[in-house]
Amino acid sequence: MLSPREKPSSWSTLSSSSSPRRGGDYSPLLSRPSTSLEMTNTTTTTTSSLAPTIYLGIDVGTGSARAGLFDEEGKLLGSASSPIQIWKEGDFIEQSSTDIWHAICAAVKSACSLANVDGKEVSSVGFAATCSLVAVDADGSPVTVSLSGDSRRNIIVWMDHRAVKQAERINSNNSPVLQYCGGALSPEMQPPKLLWVKENLQESWSMTFRWMDLSDWLSYRATGDDTRSLCTTVCKWTYLAHAHMQQIPDTDSRDMEACGWDDDFWEEIGLGDLVDGHHAKIGRSVAFPGHSLGSGLTATAAKELGLEVGTPVGTSLIDAHAGGVGVMESVPVSDSKATEDDKEAICHRMVLVCGTSTCHMAVSQTKVFIPGVWGPFWSAMVPEYWLTEGGQSATGALLDYIINNHVAAPHLANRAASQGVSVFELLNKILESMMHDLNTPFLAALTEDLHVLPDFHGNRSPIADPKAKGMISGLTLDTSEKQLALQYLAAVQGIAYGTRHIVEHCNSHGHHINTLLACGGLAKNPLYIQEHANIIGCPIILPKESESVLLGAAILGSVAAKKYSSLHDAMKALNAAGQVIHPTTDPKVKRYHDAKYQIFRELYEQQLSHRSIMREAMA
Repeated sequence: MLSPREKPSSWSTLSSSSSPRRGGDYSPLLSRPSTSLEMTNTTTTTTSSLAPTIYLGIDVGTGSARAGLFDEEGKLLGSASSPIQIWKEGDFIEQSSTDIWHAICAAVKSACSLANVDGKEVSSVGFAATCSLVAVDADGSPVTVSLSGDSRRNIIVWMDHRAVKQAERINSNNSPVLQYCGGALSPEMQPPKLLWVKENLQESWSMTFRWMDLSDWLSYRATGDDTRSLCTTVCKWTYLAHAHMQQIPDTDSRDMEACGWDDDFWEEIGLGDLVDGHHAKIGRSVAFPGHSLGSGLTATAAKELGLEVGTPVGTSLIDAHAGGVGVMESVPVSDSKATEDDKEAICHRMVLVCGTSTCHMAVSQTKVFIPGVWGPFWSAMVPEYWLTEGGQSATGALLDYIINNHVAAPHLANRAASQGVSVFELLNKILESMMHDLNTPFLAALTEDLHVLPDFHGNRSPIADPKAKGMISGLTLDTSEKQLALQYLAAVQGIAYGTRHIVEHCNSHGHHINTLLACGGLAKNPLYIQEHANIIGCPIILPKESESVLLGAAILGSVAAKKYSSLHDAMKALNAAGQVIHPTTDPKVKRYHDAKYQIFRELYEQQLSHRSIMREAMA
């Protein structure tokens, strides 16, 4: 087993972030992730005769495992992260569950040490992770999902696109389950990946005893309880959670026998053997997020993590959904209309979880079917609410790509380092200077001749076209830092136009979204957030606690420990609003973005036309 410091020759860094992931936190740095533990200490020393209530949240992203300790007011006491291995070969992207668990243990111990918290003081644990696919045998040992045959590589990472053809075949069947995921499965979901393994790695297929979403595997590894989360199974496996609508738990959440699998679907796509044993390989029991699993931490897991045996562990969430739980009630007190009798206020909000990719999370009291947008998923994030989930497959990863592949990048990185700022801060300063030097009426107008379609890793929502490609219109031979700054700004705007497209599409199909909340690393970039507010025309609320994914994971544990009667109550208690970013009132800026948004939409139409022309030429 290689440690995170012993990178194999096939190691590849997907993002310059120190903690990139699907829709999770994203730190805007140009350099490679540090191979040492990264720590944050925000501990406030207090004296009290009462034992503190401390919630531990654990989040596994695309590039690192992180641990954060929170007090009973939702304040971060300390956190640490540890990098994880990743192998990338074209569309094939793989990881190791063994490596990830070791990284988690290191991060938890370091966070406790940094926050001066003894493991015995930790009241509960919650996990969040990317929606990657894990294969283990009957003994819990890794089963390879790699053509290399490397047994360590037992995880197909969320962004792996090896199963595009399998997804197309599955979608051609028009199964009724597809209406609950926008009408079509993405190759990033689990059924296409499972079908790929069965068709290409038959020995691995027969050896695998459990197929699990990564966050479910983490809670299983910690507790020995194979109960799956409604979040993972519903959002990534086609499980129909509304089969449990008559089993809504009261104050004592419980696991439930899995009655939401559509056996006809698995049979018709060629995976009928997953139905065997009451769906033993993919989940015989399910539970609402935050349900208390088993008897808490097992002796083995507790020793490895440096915590107490029996510490309560809550049913997990996908990392983006944990971000939703960690931020969705972060509204100013004066703006919050939610009461025990008013459950509608939360339904007017959309959370942007901005990381390597961005997830767009909105909830409703009734199911809303939206073509090209995942859902409606019942109780997949907030119990008893229907979840709508839009997404952009490359946001932080796109900005990395734009910057790192520019000839001016090395010089820019050196300048940023010498000034003690991030590359993004330096780029923002360059743009401000350009605006003044060129006497541009407003900063966004610098990209009048430069337009970006951000679908460099396909379009997840609302077009749902994994074959979509990125486009840049307006390139010149200029290789200066200023030109790089313009490309960066145009890419930020392209991402924001994509979010506007998702919001407008959701609202045209029944949602009434008028407020955005943003979290993740990109949300720490003021230019990124202001451009989104101006382009979408909605205020954007930033949470008081910036580590929203970790907080969401910690909230799961607080519910499992019976500190709160429901997940929603815990959200209200532990979420808190920070800064509110308002859109500009300048009508010139609105007209400008309306025009660029029209071009943004036309770029994809042009791409479709180009495809058609080339298909005819190749026929």
